[in-house]
Amino acid sequence: MIRDITLGQYLPGDSVIHRLDPRVKIILSTLYVINLFIINKFIGYLYVAIFTAFVIFLAKIPFKYIMKSLKPIIWLLLFTAVFNVLLTPGEIVYARFGPFTITDKGVYLAGFMIIRIVFLIVGTSVLTLTTSPIALTDGIELLLNPFKKIGVPAHELAMMMTIALRFIPTLIDETDKIIKAQKARGADFESGNIINRAKNLIPILVPLFINSFRRADELALAMEARCYKGGEGRTRMKQFNIEKNDYISIVVMVCFIIISILSRR
Repeated sequence: MIRDITLGQYLPGDSVIHRLDPRVKIILSTLYVINLFIINKFIGYLYVAIFTAFVIFLAKIPFKYIMKSLKPIIWLLLFTAVFNVLLTPGEIVYARFGPFTITDKGVYLAGFMIIRIVFLIVGTSVLTLTTSPIALTDGIELLLNPFKKIGVPAHELAMMMTIALRFIPTLIDETDKIIKAQKARGADFESGNIINRAKNLIPILVPLFINSFRRADELALAMEARCYKGGEGRTRMKQFNIEKNDYISIVVMVCFIIISILSRR
């Protein structure tokens, strides 16, 4: 389950989505997420499903990667569903369990929230799967450049965000290795009550934190050895230019948002 997380991973390719300007992809991904909160009816998410499937097809992302991005959030989806079903009042009551009731509105809201979370994870996964960490860093920096006038360290913020995103898969692999090593030594992480399970996590968290600090120190030394001094005077080997496909993607996203707004009526 741990190794199934795709957030922060990059899948090399030469698709239309891969070739889009990273600035455009970041903006479109942000608009996609905002659009998910604009929709207030199931019919709107039908349009989202069609649009998302079309983007995944253009990006040539294998379906297994999309499913892998959803596996780690199964428990979150179940918790969200149970929480909304049992604690949301409604006009029609289907069943009662002591202080809890299952109502029509609770079932509706549970399904609505599950679909929203699924599309949220899938949309952000498409961004990281089709954008390399370097391109993502440069894209975020270029978008933040206008804020330099008010003292915002655009390059430093972009670098920190990208490094954090980049090391998510690395830390997941480290966690998986530590768990397997502890289980080989007889550690039990599944039996006992919640308190005992929390105590059993200490042999995982301690080496994980030590390895994280070690990696951070090695990364800092590597950056110093390459004379990295922040964004001041830094040049780029590859310059980004907004091309025809970028404009087309923006127009498509605007049309998609208009359809979503109309679906609210």
